[in-house]
This record gives sequence, C-alpha cells and structure tokens, in this order.
Amino acid sequence: MSADRQDASSEDGTWSTPEAYDADVSRETTSSSWHGGDSTDRGGDLHREALISSVPQVDEDTPLAAQLALDARRRIDLDGRRFPRPERTRIITVANQKGGVGKTTTTVNLAAGLARAGLKVLVIDNDPQGNASTALGIEHRAGTPSIYEVLVEDEPIASAVQACPDVDGLWGVPATIDLSGAEIELVSLVSRETRLRKALDRYLDERTARGEDPIDYVFVDCPPSLGLLTVNAFVTGREVLIPIQCEYYALEGLSQLLKTIELIKAHLNPELVVSTILLTMYDGRTNLAQQVAAEVRQHFPDQTLRTTVPRSVRISEAPSYGQTVMTYDPGSTGALAYLEAAREMSEHSAQRADLQ
Repeated sequence: MSADRQDASSEDGTWSTPEAYDADVSRETTSSSWHGGDSTDRGGDLHREALISSVPQVDEDTPLAAQLALDARRRIDLDGRRFPRPERTRIITVANQKGGVGKTTTTVNLAAGLARAGLKVLVIDNDPQGNASTALGIEHRAGTPSIYEVLVEDEPIASAVQACPDVDGLWGVPATIDLSGAEIELVSLVSRETRLRKALDRYLDERTARGEDPIDYVFVDCPPSLGLLTVNAFVTGREVLIPIQCEYYALEGLSQLLKTIELIKAHLNPELVVSTILLTMYDGRTNLAQQVAAEVRQHFPDQTLRTTVPRSVRISEAPSYGQTVMTYDPGSTGALAYLEAAREMSEHSAQRADLQ
C-alpha cells in the first residue's frame, strides 16, 4: 500500500471516513486513466480488472460504504472507455405518458454518456416544455429555429441543429414555446403522423451525401401525453425506451402505453420495438422500489436494463446550470449510473436479434 493510501486509512487498511475512501479510489482511477485510449487494449483491461479487484468488499449492512464501493468500481471500469458503434443509426423514442418519471433526464444523460464514449448523438426535443434543450445548453428562446418549424413549416432539420457546448459529438434540435400549439396545427396537415420521420430520414441521408460521419444514436424526447407529437415520435423511432419510476403509479400507465405502441406498429410503423426499459428514481432502501423493479423485470426480462438510476440531487441540479449530470458532476453516483446504463444499452444491439 502506498504512503498516500496508508495516510488515508486506518492501521488495518480500512478507510476511516467515506471522503477518504472516495478520494483514495479517485486518485487511483485518475492515475490509471487511458486518456482516450483504445478500450480493446488487453493490457488496459487487465489493469482495470486489477484495480477493480483491489476495491474492498463491503457488507450491505453499511449502505453508504457499499454505494461508495460500487461507484469506485464503476468509475474504474468506465473511465476512458469507448462504447461499440452500432451498424446503423439507432433511432430511439423516449416515451411514457406519465409525467415526472425521468424521460427528459434519461434522454439527455444517456445521450451525453454515449457522446462522451466517442459516439455521434442527436437529441430531438419534441416536448413543448423544452427541458431537454435547457439541459443540453442550447438556445431555445422564441424565434429560434426549432422542431416546430420542422414539423409545421417543412423546414429541414439541418436548419435547427445546434451543437451542445459541453460535449463533443452531441447535437440537439431545440423546442420553443411555439411547439405548444403544434398539436392543433398538425391536425389539418397532410401526412401529419409521418412528418418528423421524413424530415429525420432526409437529414441523415444528407449527412451521408456530404461525407460527414453518420449519426450513431438519435433520441427523441416526448411530452407526457399520447397526442400527435408523441405519435410523430413513435413513427420516427425504430426503438422505444421507457423510463419507469419505481413507484406503483408508474406501472398503472404502462399497459396503456404498450397498447398505443402496438397500434402504431399495426398501422404506421411496423419496425417499432420496445427495446429498453430503465428503472429510475430507484431507492433500494424501500420495499416498494424493490417490488416494482422485480415486477418489471419479471414481465420484461430482455428489455429491462440491469442498471438502475437512483434518486440523486446532482441529477436534479444539473439542468439549472444548463448541463447534463455528465458534465456537471461526472463522478457522482447519478452520472455513473447513467454512464453504465448507456454502456449496457450500447451493447444490447449486438446481443439481441430483434435490434439487428
């Protein structure tokens, strides 16, 4: 054990405070950073495994220490990694008609996590509240070219795309207050359900024609409803990601959402598949959260990610600074959970036949 480590620990090698423990592991993680190295390097993998095995096992009877140990292992394992690039652009609609389950938070943080891991990601803010635009730090004041002009006025998506200032490889299409009236305006338009899909397909084709790098992931953030904006998002997406809050009410609306998805598949988008379910606001100390998680995993074993996202003050604070938690506090429990979920999701397409 190094002198620094011995100073931070007690005589028997255990840490006297959580702060000393976390600082110690962070120091080792920083010293082992790959600085963007190739994640397929076998020597690097062996070094990671050695560092992870050096993190002491902690009894679950001490939940704070157990969480610190989990965060330490995640930090070592994920630091500097590059996630696998999909064979084709994955277009993912993030939807749940219940409000407050973490749709926007999940959208922007998964997108930021994938972009930080070397992928090209586009977020389309299809919610009139514009919260995803706020979290990405992109302009969305009234008059800004936005998804409203794309849907209602047939403007190209390229005219509204903005780069996220904090994360390379991440772009957003903002939503302005104008979008709040789009539900009514879309009713009288031709091909009202497919307007977003056509615009996105055209944008992706134009990038390819210009010789630009292809977009690896497109996330469409939906409002908490099943109106025309959400229908457009379902027709656009090839996959649906459903964030589910670990509370009873969140399960009640799931059956209606699945019925809507089946209707979309039958009449408008036969490609659509529920590919991912992410459990959010998880509090393992409560029986209810554990029961909800167990029930969701029982009914959707292939779709439900192993990773759960805990309740986190850092995740809630980040948008007020115009950031995702990935840049606001990348070492926090919430950021590590979303980064782990992004990694797990990126590996799904290679493992599941229905996502090929």
